[in-house]
Amino acid sequence: MSRVRLFIARHGETDYNKKGLLQGRGIDAPLNETGKLQAKKLSEYLKSYDINGVFCSNLQRTWQTAKPYRELSGIEIIKDKNLDEMDFGDFEGVSYSEISEEINRVQQSWQKGDTSVNIPGGESPDQVFERANDAVQTIISNHIGDTLTLIIHGRLIRILLSEWLGYGLKNMHKIDHTNGGVNQIVFNKNSFTSVYLNKTAHLADLEKSVLNG
Repeated sequence: MSRVRLFIARHGETDYNKKGLLQGRGIDAPLNETGKLQAKKLSEYLKSYDINGVFCSNLQRTWQTAKPYRELSGIEIIKDKNLDEMDFGDFEGVSYSEISEEINRVQQSWQKGDTSVNIPGGESPDQVFERANDAVQTIISNHIGDTLTLIIHGRLIRILLSEWLGYGLKNMHKIDHTNGGVNQIVFNKNSFTSVYLNKTAHLADLEKSVLNG
């Protein structure tokens, strides 16, 4: 059997997310209190599945998100630096509003299909896909027939899913992602298909409680 089921989740919220600051490979921020609650909700969702392995990036916001599931299941969390978020270079830690013109110029190049354009001082979508896809393909080859969880990053999710599902990197902006949201993808016979994308129902009670203070 060549089939592998992947749950691909985005890490919980950090203060950088909350404040609208760009947070890539160059910033190793921890989860905030909301992010920790999202991680707990995600772990409760995943515990109903027979998961054989959990993988995350080398950045603490992903392995902190994985920690509640490890405590429930006892499964070891395996870190891989090739699953880190895109390097946002000169834009790291800067608010979107401050550099909206520069970001828009880069994103317009990507949407025209020039995904080799890098963020100033950082990476391009092509570079990110190459390193992360190679890492995931290695993981898959070692876990044929298994169900796996990847807890990674928003832009990385867009990059991987847009290519795997046939949208192309120029359309990665069409892939939605939410802190604590999860995608279910099936790999079979060298291709990927989606079961669902950016599922957030497991966070509904949390969203209500946060809104209610």
